[in-house]
Amino acid sequence: MADDGDGRLRTEGNGGGRGGGGAGESLLGGGMLLVVGLLVVGLLAAYRLYLRWGTRSGPGGAARQSQAAALPRMKRRGFSLEQLREFDGTRNPRILLAVNGKVFDVTKGSKFYGPEGPYGIFAGRDASRGLATFCLDKDALRDEYDDLSDLNAVQMESVREWEMQFKEKYDYVGRLLKPGEEPSEYTDEEDTKDHTKQE
Repeated sequence: MADDGDGRLRTEGNGGGRGGGGAGESLLGGGMLLVVGLLVVGLLAAYRLYLRWGTRSGPGGAARQSQAAALPRMKRRGFSLEQLREFDGTRNPRILLAVNGKVFDVTKGSKFYGPEGPYGIFAGRDASRGLATFCLDKDALRDEYDDLSDLNAVQMESVREWEMQFKEKYDYVGRLLKPGEEPSEYTDEEDTKDHTKQE
């Protein structure tokens, strides 16, 4: 705004304040267009995220989720790597993974650990090395038993922290067996007591 010399204030660019309209209205209109444009961009971004993550479970995903929820608790047992691989969410609706020698049932987290989930690479596998190194590549997983002996202290601490997080959130269902190791026998009483402790 500026004084035009005769005591009247005029708005810059609107023709001295006479005739209304001008730049003031075009700024208002431009601001409105900007808001609408940002809203459209935001909605498109939300839709794309929904398509990417919301439909990850694919066709029949809801049915798979309810089927997984209806599964009974697993009895505790030892798992070889080959036995663990059966529980990758494709051959069996149950999803297991191992962290630091312990096997967890992550079926209720199938949105993350299922075949189409962002961490699906860990399903039916020993996830310890991948979690320790923050690597989601197939190269981070070993096909043979991994004793993790080459990991440094920081990486091993990370594995232990991941183990604690999985213990808090998912059911512990057994141990990952070393080659040639015999599985432990869990009594029904021990199994029930441990499951009750977790709840």
